[in-house]
This record gives sequence, C-alpha cells and structure tokens, in this order.
Amino acid sequence: MTLPISKKHFDIIIIGSGGAGLSAAISAINSGAKNIAVISKVIPSNSHTVAAKGGINAALGNVCEDDWKWHAYDTLKGADYLADTDAVEILCREAKSAILDLEKMGVVFSRNDEGKISQRAYGGQTSNFGQGEVAYRACYSKDKTGHTILHSLYEQALKNDVKFFSEFFVTDLLIEDKKICHGCLAVDLNHGELVIFSAQNVILATGGYSQIYQNTTSSLICSGDGSALVFKEGLPLQDMEFVQFHPTGIYGNGFLITEAARSEGAYLLNVKGDRFMQNYAPRMMELASRDVISQAMATEIHQSRGCGKNADFLHLDLRHISDEVLKNKLPGVVELVKNFARLDVKKDLIPVAPSAHYSMGGIPCDLNCQVIEGLLAIGEAACISVHGANRLGCNSLLDLIVFGKIAGKTAAKNIAKKSVNIAEKIAAEKIEKLRNLFDLRLTTYNLQLSDLKKSLQENNEKNLGVFREKNLLEIGLSKTKELFEIFKNYHLKNSALLWNDELIEYFELQHLFLNSLAANFAALNRKESRGAHYRSDFKNRDDKNFLAHSLVKFSDSEKNDLEFSLKAVRNNSTIAELKLAPEPRKY
Repeated sequence: MTLPISKKHFDIIIIGSGGAGLSAAISAINSGAKNIAVISKVIPSNSHTVAAKGGINAALGNVCEDDWKWHAYDTLKGADYLADTDAVEILCREAKSAILDLEKMGVVFSRNDEGKISQRAYGGQTSNFGQGEVAYRACYSKDKTGHTILHSLYEQALKNDVKFFSEFFVTDLLIEDKKICHGCLAVDLNHGELVIFSAQNVILATGGYSQIYQNTTSSLICSGDGSALVFKEGLPLQDMEFVQFHPTGIYGNGFLITEAARSEGAYLLNVKGDRFMQNYAPRMMELASRDVISQAMATEIHQSRGCGKNADFLHLDLRHISDEVLKNKLPGVVELVKNFARLDVKKDLIPVAPSAHYSMGGIPCDLNCQVIEGLLAIGEAACISVHGANRLGCNSLLDLIVFGKIAGKTAAKNIAKKSVNIAEKIAAEKIEKLRNLFDLRLTTYNLQLSDLKKSLQENNEKNLGVFREKNLLEIGLSKTKELFEIFKNYHLKNSALLWNDELIEYFELQHLFLNSLAANFAALNRKESRGAHYRSDFKNRDDKNFLAHSLVKFSDSEKNDLEFSLKAVRNNSTIAELKLAPEPRKY
C-alpha cells in the first residue's frame, strides 16, 4: 500500500511535551537555538506532568534551616546508595535556581504569612545529614504543583515560538549503527501521513513505563515510549527493575492520593485500627521513604492485617485534619476522594493500596543528558541516575527542571550539520516494516490488542510486583515472551493513518512489552533487595556484588534473547559528608 510521506527538518527535536521537554525547549532557546520542534502524542496541557501534585524540592530554608548538601544526603540515602553522587549534587545544588527560574516564568507557588514560598515536609527528608529533624523542603502550589508548572512552561514555550507538533505518534528513532541519531519517524494523526523528522539533536522526554502494571497511578499515556524506542534499536536500558510503588493509590483504580496528605498529618491504619508504620519506621512513620512504606503495607496485607472482604487494602485516615488545611492545602485530595471513591474525607476512612507510580530506570545518559551522538534523554524516560533504587517524593519535578535546562544547553551547543539523506535512508527501512503491518491478508480478526494488554498487565502485577522471587520472575518473563510472540503476529485491521486508534494502541502495547521484558529480566538478575526492588529469596542488600547499575539489552531481538551486565555507581564526592558508605536505612 502507498503511505503518504512528508519531510521536516529542525536543529533540535524534543519528543514529549511534559515538564522535561518544555524545560529543554525553553533552555535551548535561551542558549541561542532557534529551529526547535516539540513532538507529542497529546497536547502539552494533557502531559502527565499535570498529575504531579505535592511539590518540588529545594533547600530554601523558608520554614527551618536547610542546606542543599542535606538534600543531597537524603537523596543518596533514599536511593539506597544506587544514585550517582555527581548527578545528585547537580540536582540539589541547582534546586534553588530552578525555583527562581520557575517564579520568573510565572509559576504561582503557595506563600506563608511572611510572603515567602511555603514548604512542606515530605517522606525521607531530614536536616543535618540525617541527624536533625524532618526537613520542610517541598515548595508547592496547593496540591496542583505539576499542573501549575506545566501550564507556565507551555506559555513560555509558545511565547518563544517553539514549533509544536501535537497529536503525532513517534514510531521509530532514526539511528545509524547504534552510534548517531538523525531524527525520528512519526505519524501525523490529524492529517493521516508519515513525517520524516530529521534533526541535529533529538531529546527524549517521553515519561515512564508504569502502565506495564494494572494498578498504577500513571495515566494511560505512560507507556514508556522513549525507553522502548531506544531498546528496540539494540541500545541498553538501565536499572529497569526499580519501579516505585506509591503507598497511597485509591484501592481498585490506582488514583493517587498525594504524599502531601501524609505530610499534613494523614495516618495509615490496618484492619485493627493500628498505625502500623510505628513497627517499620518509628521515627518518620508515614513520612518514611516510599519503598519502605509500600513494603510495610504489602507485609501488613500479606500477614492478614489488610482491610475489606479480601483483606487486600489498608486505610488512610484524614478525618482529623482541619477544614482549613483541607481547603487551602489539599483541595484536590478532597475532590478526588469524593469523585472516585465516593467518600467524604471528614467522615470516611479511605481504602488505599500500593500502586505503580514512578520508573527509576530508563535510558542511560551522562551528566549532559547525552545517550549517543545526536540523542539525549531527560525526565522519567532517562536514568542519569539521580533516583537510584528509590526516588524521594518531590525530586521528580526538580529532575525535570534541572536536567531539562542542561539538555537544552547541551543540544544548543552541539548543532553540527548532518546529512538529511542519512535520515531519509534509515526512515525508508522503517516505513517498509510499517507497511507490512497493514497487510490485510495477514490480519487475525479474533486477536484483540486490549486482551493482550490486560494479560500483560495482570502478569506483571502478579509476578513483578512489590514482592518478587526467582520462581515468580521466571514465570513472569516466560509469560511476557509468550504474549509478545502472539503480539508479533498481529496485523492492523485499519489501513488508514488518519486518527487510527488501532495503530496507536499497537505501538503503545509494543512499548509496554519491551519495557516489561527489560524490567523483568533485570529484576531476575539482581539477586538482592535494594530500594523498590524487594526479593523475598534475597532479602538483604548485597553491596559486594550489586552496588552497581544494571544494564539490559537485546542479544537477539528476533528470539527475545536478552543480556545483563553491571555498571559501576559513581559514588565519590569532594564533600566529606556525601562520601557515603552504604549502611542499613532506618527511618
């Protein structure tokens, strides 16, 4: 069949229009670049950044004394010592500047009585290198911080003439010999044509892969598109086994009740009405790190102290929180619980369970966000690594702003003219494969993509969840490969490109399969428990053998054969207090 094709060229292409992508676009413009495009499968205001509610970390000291080095200490400890110290130092040192940049761009933060930016406590954060009290470090805009930041960034990008290609779906990167990226191939859903985008630099800002699970706080668009695009080109992914489960997803649908609720005093209770976190983190209680709380909740459920008919959830109690706090600091929580749980936070206990929330793993890149020549990665799609085995709450928005700025600068500096012909040659091979998908003679009408997706998510939920062990992981990996082989035989029923929902569903499911393979294989090969990765058959952390990043790549993509390797963590520092020797984490 004949597919309509057009061609476009830009100096910098950014794939993804969330906070990371928009930060990179604005930074590139401020660094002198002009010919910039942002490609996104949704309009920017629908990007997943709007779902980030609680806040963005910075050691401003507006509530009590604080220091960026204390923030760095908490980040490294929270990461279970798997984050790279040099990357963490950049993240925390640049946090104050990031907040000032956001203010200048119009972000409206909540303010205290003195007119300073309000800051709230968040899980796993302390003062004085863990020796002091809880740190008040999270700047916020009520409980809609991500929404506020995203809209301000979008306005700035529009003001600076960034070219937006919204409702375009990127199917392939145009990579030469696994060494140089020349652009990407995308489907223009509004006009029903393929577009070859050639570029000097491509920045991946496509978000995480939490949709590999059935119970997740992430929106449907979080299908790990960027990591999958890189993985299917034969390049490695890093630390894919580390998926953070947020403790307080509304039971049954996963909608996120922000950690800000616990920051403002909400309790977790088991079926007996006990605040069980006193048994797991007596000092920090509900403000321990997310992996500690999620594993504590899973333990309570596993030991028959869960609530409900099936004893498979726990309760979050907000009944004692004042009307003033609920109205001024947690209005979104009140509305969410009312609309989706049909409950009143002043009268009812809220059923919650750990829900897949954030991907610590992703595309490995250096401190300048570079993956290979011409390709950069930022945000949840990337693994720089500032989050290691477990991300601290409110470090994700900071990650987007700090490293989005760095990526924009890097891309603007490296605009060296590359041949458009190479991009078009690589694209021709991709288009031929795409054309084969539309061969109606091979279409299997009794095979439904939705059924395959449901089976994949259920498999990951069961075998790649909060608790893992060898037998479950082997079963899970085998099942994923079996389902993927069925998927590979699927051919599209709809032969049009114009708003072809089946085509989008196909590629998003392909991306979920690729991310699932990488995450499962990495989890099987990491024979220890660290951060969000808990192996019930290897309950202790093994710093001798696994104080290292994991790398997974295809050795044979046709046979779904994978290979695993380790990469050293950069854990040295010129700051004495940040030269951390791994020790048991206690909260």
